[in-house]
Amino acid sequence: MTSSALALIAAAVFAWGAFSARLERADLTAPIAFVGVGALLAGVSDFGAHADAAGVTVLTEATLVWVLFSDAARVGLRELRGDAAVYGRLLGLALPLTVVGGAVGAWAILGFSTPWLALLIGAALAPTDAALGAVVITHPAVPARVRRLLNVESGLNDGIVTPVVMVALAGAASSPGHAGANVGAAALQLVGGALIGVGIGAGGGALLRVAARRRWAADSFAGPAVLALALVAYAASLALHGNGFVAAFAGGLAFGHVAGRGGPREVFYVEQSAGLASLLVWLLFGAVAVPLLYGRIDGALLLYAVLSLTAVRMIPVALSLVGAHLGTRTVLFVGWFGPRGLASVVFALLAVERLGERAGPAVAVIVLTVLLSVVLHGVTAGPWAVRYGAHIRSDHEARRAV
Repeated sequence: MTSSALALIAAAVFAWGAFSARLERADLTAPIAFVGVGALLAGVSDFGAHADAAGVTVLTEATLVWVLFSDAARVGLRELRGDAAVYGRLLGLALPLTVVGGAVGAWAILGFSTPWLALLIGAALAPTDAALGAVVITHPAVPARVRRLLNVESGLNDGIVTPVVMVALAGAASSPGHAGANVGAAALQLVGGALIGVGIGAGGGALLRVAARRRWAADSFAGPAVLALALVAYAASLALHGNGFVAAFAGGLAFGHVAGRGGPREVFYVEQSAGLASLLVWLLFGAVAVPLLYGRIDGALLLYAVLSLTAVRMIPVALSLVGAHLGTRTVLFVGWFGPRGLASVVFALLAVERLGERAGPAVAVIVLTVLLSVVLHGVTAGPWAVRYGAHIRSDHEARRAV
């Protein structure tokens, strides 16, 4: 990396930190801004072509580990109990239907030669990323219950769908006739990762709780300790032949349950660190991944990307929420604001790492869908949040008048 590129990246991070609230009010989200910076760097300095593949892998995987851990740790049992039936519908019915619908669509529209690649695309594009529509999660016009639904769904669905992605990668990497063995091995890795993650997360949470009670831990280092704990769960799982991402997610769930009152404060530090790292990931996405689309976009690819962001997501959400008494506007709002983001990017990177050139067509689909999502969900988040909130408030006042 040249000193001029480093200076531009650092300046972009500083500028976003200084003006982020003002820019977000103008419907400019962090992913839009940093994908644009990355594309600019790639265009003027050939930055993406010289990016170190190993460094990109380390950064993106560490970012996903921190996101999985912090999202899972933030989900409290009391929060889940409040709307357990709705979360069960979204995660237990809508999410599997989205994976299946995405896989069938990829098989039918894009004509992949192996069903494993179609399943990889369906699973990689199923999880949502609340950061792409952060305005919706924080906007006071949106009812608190709806904001919580979107936030919790986004926090859990990437961890839930990770095993499906890993099984699809194992099947796609297998030679004909050997897929069953590789898929079986991947399943064992998932179980091992979950057990290792729970053990490390619970142990770390218990130790932090005792350390806080006895004042062993300085406040300035408790946050970095939890940041490292997420990486310990990931790396230890890999060393013991488990799945590191599942370990990070399971570790976060266990840590959040055990850590006690001090946990949320330290998890906030992990979230901030993941937020900074994600800015760099989006920049690399613009510099490295977006140029891969040049000459690859055709009608079928664009059709699939649009369907993935609309029908493939919105129809399962609508079906799963039948009888939930949320109202048509809320169902449509929840269905639309399922942006595809960081998890999908990392899954695409894993596909390149494990499948090589065979992953090219699948990666192109994922990259185009994420790019469209960055723009469309980012631009619509603010205006649609205001409009939806106004409709809900009007409906509520009308019911009170009656």
